[in-house]
Amino acid sequence: VANTGFLSLCAHGRVTGLAVEAGAAMSHVTSVREGRTLRKGTRCLGVAGDHLSRHLLRLLRERPAEPGVLQALTKKVLTQLKEQYCYVSLDYEGDLREKGSQHPARFQTPDGRWITLGKERFCCPEPLFRPELLHHSCPGLHQLAGQSLQTLPEHVRRHMLGNIVLSGGSSMFPGFPERMCLELNSLFQGAGVHVEVLANPKRGTAAWAGGSMAASLTSFRHSWMTKDEYQEHGAQYVHVKF
Repeated sequence: VANTGFLSLCAHGRVTGLAVEAGAAMSHVTSVREGRTLRKGTRCLGVAGDHLSRHLLRLLRERPAEPGVLQALTKKVLTQLKEQYCYVSLDYEGDLREKGSQHPARFQTPDGRWITLGKERFCCPEPLFRPELLHHSCPGLHQLAGQSLQTLPEHVRRHMLGNIVLSGGSSMFPGFPERMCLELNSLFQGAGVHVEVLANPKRGTAAWAGGSMAASLTSFRHSWMTKDEYQEHGAQYVHVKF
C-alpha cells in the first residue's frame, strides 16, 4: 500500500516533493519528504475530471443549440470533447473579455452532428483554479498547494518549490502546467525561489507507473502484507501493518 502522491513522485524519479494530482473523481495535494507522506501537508479538492465534464455540458446547454446535438453528448463523447479541445487559460478574465482570443474549434459527434466550441474550451477546466464557478467554497488547486507548502519549515519548503510534480488525467489540459507555475510563482513572490513545476507527458498515469517502479524495489518489501498475514489477522491488520 502506498500513497498515490508518493507514487507520482516516484514516476518522476523523486522521493521528496509536492505532488499535485488532478484525477477523475478528486484532486489532491500531497507533500512527501524522503518517501514519507506529511499528513499536515495534505489537501483535497472536490473538483476533478467528472465535475468538469458535467460543467462543460452545462456550458453548452446555456447557449442556443439543436436539442439533438446535446442529446448526442453522452458521457463518453463529453470526455472526448473535453480531452481533445479544452485547455487552461493563462489569463481567464482577459480571454473572457477578448472574443478574438477564444479560438473556436469544431467537433463532430458520433451521429454526424457538429458542435462549435468557443469560450467553453477554457471555461471548462477553470474550476480547478476557481472552484467557486461550481459553487464550491474551497480554495483552488494552486492555493491548496500553497497552503500545503506553508505548513513546512522554510528550508524544506524551499526544496519543495523546486520539486512540484503534476499527475492525473485532469492535469493533461494544455496550459495546466504553465498556469500552475504562474499561480505558484505569484503566491511565493518575494520568497527568493523560482517555482519549478514538473509535467511529464505521461503524467496521466504517473501513479500507476510510480507504483510499478516502487513495487520492483527490494526496499519496498517492508510495505507488503502477505496473504498468510491477511488470513491470520483479517482486514483490520492493514491498519497495524501500514
